[in-house]
Amino acid sequence: MKQKSFIKHLRKHNCVLDVEGAMHSKFINIENGKVATVPRHKEINDFLVIKICKELDIPNP
Repeated sequence: MKQKSFIKHLRKHNCVLDVEGAMHSKFINIENGKVATVPRHKEINDFLVIKICKELDIPNP
């Protein structure tokens, strides 16, 4: 999945950027306070997308 479309999905489900690192970005779900890191690659593996969504407690895209 493209990183830009995944970030749009995160923002749609009330997740905001907390910290921007060199290799990863840290997102927080505002509703429940759960945190996950998202790699800063152009393409993100589908298994990793599902794992991040599970960590943030949001539905899969």
